[in-house]
Amino acid sequence: METRSDMQERTRKKSKGPLIIIGGGEDKEGERVILQEVARHLNGGRLVIATVASHEPEGYFEAYQRAFADLGVTDLVEIYVKDRSETLNPDKLSLFEGAAGVFFSGGDQLRISSQIGDTPIEQRVREIHDRGGLLAGTSAGASVMSETMLVKGTSGESYKIGDLHMAPGLGLVRNVIIDQHFAERGRFGRLFGAVAHNPRELGIGIDEDTALVLEDERFEVIGSGCVYVVDGAGVTHSNIAEAEPERSLSMYDIRMHVLSSGDAFDLAKRRPAEVPDVQKSHRIEVQVST
Repeated sequence: METRSDMQERTRKKSKGPLIIIGGGEDKEGERVILQEVARHLNGGRLVIATVASHEPEGYFEAYQRAFADLGVTDLVEIYVKDRSETLNPDKLSLFEGAAGVFFSGGDQLRISSQIGDTPIEQRVREIHDRGGLLAGTSAGASVMSETMLVKGTSGESYKIGDLHMAPGLGLVRNVIIDQHFAERGRFGRLFGAVAHNPRELGIGIDEDTALVLEDERFEVIGSGCVYVVDGAGVTHSNIAEAEPERSLSMYDIRMHVLSSGDAFDLAKRRPAEVPDVQKSHRIEVQVST
């Protein structure tokens, strides 16, 4: 039987807003499916474009201004900090007043976590999310949303055991590790490596112009590509702890789900979820050994 505390916890979780986690390269000129989803959740409210991930943010904000203009999102403001001291600036903090959502652009995810982590700006972001506001992130802005964040690793080849760098992210979504520009940059190897290091966490790879829309413990895929979910819970062998750093990863019985637009996934159950319209579902489930 559900206790009062269980009900309060469930209500608290449901009060948080959605996360739109984008693999980068989202369409800004055509149908703009992903940006339309962002606009829908804003419902005419203010959107804060956080360009913190970029070392040279010029042009990012203007590109989103143009892309959102025809979608009814006209109240846009940009926030950028060069270093942590600027997170105390009252003028920058005032940009979040009345905001319906925050959108993290691409660049270097370590800049986001290191420059705004545990600062008044991060607090403002969390307050918006906690009261039901939207948080979105593309590319680096997607990777930083997880508790354990992939920072760098070789793309396009088999994973070498010593070739992976991870760091704490913002922890907006737990028990997952997120990678982006996934199929386009051949990042399968490094996501397998991340899961080998952290088999309790699901590895999620997101293609360009593709996003997952996460509410509570369930996400749905939108966009033109795929989302790949790598589950290491059933792995029967891994050489991650014994092999030399230059040795290629060996890992057996990995489970991987490939999800396309309209498909849904239950993070709590670690399984694809049923979608109402079966015509939109193109789920593929495969067993992979590397």
